[in-house]
This record gives sequence, C-alpha cells and structure tokens, in this order.
Amino acid sequence: MIALEKSEDGLWLVTLNRPEKANSLTAAMLTELCQIMDQAGEGGAKALVLTGAGNVFSAGADLDEARAGLAKSPLWESLSAKIAALPCLTIAALNGTLAGGAMGMALACDLRVSVPGAKFFYPVMKLGFLPQPSDVPRLVALLGRSRAAMILMSGQKIMADEALSWGLIDRIAPDCLDTARSLAADVLAAKPGHCAAIKAMIDAR
Repeated sequence: MIALEKSEDGLWLVTLNRPEKANSLTAAMLTELCQIMDQAGEGGAKALVLTGAGNVFSAGADLDEARAGLAKSPLWESLSAKIAALPCLTIAALNGTLAGGAMGMALACDLRVSVPGAKFFYPVMKLGFLPQPSDVPRLVALLGRSRAAMILMSGQKIMADEALSWGLIDRIAPDCLDTARSLAADVLAAKPGHCAAIKAMIDAR
C-alpha cells in the first residue's frame, strides 16, 4: 500500500496507495514508510517527495486500527523523526485533504505543496486522542500558538488558501507533484552532500 519510485537523478517518490480508504494509515503502512526513510537516509536520495494516490493525501489513522491501539503507537513519532532527520530535501505534495496523524509526516517535511481546495484538520479533541508529541511544537513553530490551538483544540478545518496565509503550506498548485519536482530541481542537479550541508545550516538556526 506504499509505492516507491526512484529516479536516476536521485528523486524518491513515495506514494500512499490506499485510495479506496482515503489513504488511511495502518501499522503495516507506517512500518513500511519507516523502512523507506531508513533506506533514503543511508544514501541515494537527493530529494524525497511524499504524496497520495487519488484525491486525498491521507485521512490519518485507519479507524479500526486506531481504536485497537494504533493511535498511541510509537510508529508515528518514529516516522516523523526519520523524515525530519533525512539529509535530503523532503517535500509533502498534498494531493488533497490531510487529516489526523498523517499531519505529522507532512509537518516533518522541509516543504509542503498543496492542491487548491484541500482541507487540513487534526480532530484529536473530538476523537479523544492526544496529538503526536512532535506535531505540536512543529505546528506552533509554523503557525504560532493561537492558530495551533485552533486546529488542535477547536478542531477547525483549514482550507488551502488559509493554510497558505498561515504558513502551514508553502505553495498552492493544481499539479502539486509537478511543483514538487520543480522545487527539487536545484537539489537534484547539485553535488552529493551539498543539500545536506545547507539543510544543516538551516536547522542550526
């Protein structure tokens, strides 16, 4: 349910491929994503793009598995940490709505590009779960405390244009995947290690 394409120029395209279930995430999918991030971190990936099949990026956790314990699984934090630690450029190409626990992998990316009309929400208050610990400071860093509270506590659904003005996403484009590839072009053309050096300088701010 995870598709991986590797280009000769060093672009890794990772696709959540469960469109019939709105790309809701299972423990098996999270485990596979963690393994892919380990492989990307070991070398070969100059840029990594995360996207989804169909019209939804991800509805978050599979509800049946969430009720059975997935909502509290350490796999979410492990995945976010692995994405954040990658030395390559990471881009979330949000082909549609981003919800719940899936927010973490997008927040851990360097850049987020969305199609028009996408919705962003994290209904932990309504569902009675806590957000993943690293998601909260990342949201606050991007949006500020009040707007993070609107999403996490008031359960607000934020549309793409508002998400752009808030800083949750970086660009809106009808073809977010093409835009992601364009944003990765300089990195893909650079010498190995150059992106990692610049990323380390940004992260040391």
